[in-house]
Amino acid sequence: MNRSFPVDRTCPFTLPADYAEMRSEAPAIRVSLPGGDAWLITRHAEAKALLKDTRVSTDPRTPGHPYAKLSADPPPPEVVEAEARFHAGEFVNLDPPEHGRFRGVLQSAFRRRHIEELRPVIVRLADDLVSAMIERGPQADLVRDFALPLPVLVTCAVLGVPEEERDFFASAVRRAEHPPADDPLATVTAVFEMRDRVERIVAAADQAPPDSVIAVAAGSGAFDRDELVGVVTFLLKAGYVTTNAMISLGVLTLCRHPAQLASLGADPQRWASAVDELLRFLSVTDWYTFDRVATEDITVGDDVIRAGDGIFVLGASINHDERVFARAGEFDVQRDARRHLAFGHGVHRCLGDHLAGAELEIALRTLFSRLPGLRITATDDELDLRVSGDPFGLVSLPVAWEHLS
Repeated sequence: MNRSFPVDRTCPFTLPADYAEMRSEAPAIRVSLPGGDAWLITRHAEAKALLKDTRVSTDPRTPGHPYAKLSADPPPPEVVEAEARFHAGEFVNLDPPEHGRFRGVLQSAFRRRHIEELRPVIVRLADDLVSAMIERGPQADLVRDFALPLPVLVTCAVLGVPEEERDFFASAVRRAEHPPADDPLATVTAVFEMRDRVERIVAAADQAPPDSVIAVAAGSGAFDRDELVGVVTFLLKAGYVTTNAMISLGVLTLCRHPAQLASLGADPQRWASAVDELLRFLSVTDWYTFDRVATEDITVGDDVIRAGDGIFVLGASINHDERVFARAGEFDVQRDARRHLAFGHGVHRCLGDHLAGAELEIALRTLFSRLPGLRITATDDELDLRVSGDPFGLVSLPVAWEHLS
């Protein structure tokens, strides 16, 4: 009998027991979703091969796509098509060669050299947020006051959003992610307000910095207006949602491992490798960004995934595959975790991987260096977890630090 899926994660430090069981059983496991069956890829080697396989599609309009089976009542084709038009520019859901039309234009703004040049900007933004925390402190909600606004402001800088507009986006994202209990439409309203503001900014793209995403994309002539608005809106969301989760969970994880945190203080050069280990260990996106559907028959292990079968690559399982990572269930900042697949693999590897790595390194180092005695003031049972949805994370994280005279 097939296992039921999805399985929600309910703890920041352990994965569902089913993950290890499935990984030991086979590299491909057939599971039951609310609207039908799909395959899970559970092991690192097979996942890496499938993520670069040209016989799979990531487009949700492709028949058999697993997202259509996450509900017992999937939307009709005309709704799927309408949503695709609304989300024009979200190239992550496009297959080659259309995917390459977007990525080829955008990748220059996310190259490692360009991100290195942005490090002083990221440092300044992180310092400013910590300074504001110290002024209000010595207690804070780390998600609200740092982990959420930092990636929003950094992404705005990369996109080329005018400085006078960036506080608006930080505020709108906060309202979208933490809507008032008495306003059920707050999230939708904030999302549409952000999209409207992006339309106005894109209309003035000639005023954006020449190496920014908006200037490069608009100047390429490769996109129509809807695509241009869509790609900027998508990158804005993609730029904060996962990094926010990683910053707050990273702080929580390091506070749970004080000896390893102390070793980073003694050897700051190890922060970059510690970030790789956090990405591997936490795997916050899990299967949500690794959705595929077979367009031809594909053999994985002893099983054949038939054309039209939906597939999820189980990110949190493959990054805990003992065949690649010894003592995979343990967090270890001394580990060489560079083989993790948290950013994906192949043509759909995360465009902003270098940016996310730099943000995490700077954010964590700034927090622990400037807030002495930084600690979590909630017990594990009191943590407000986002247990389902993309990505796994914390809704809030109460912290305190030693008073600075």
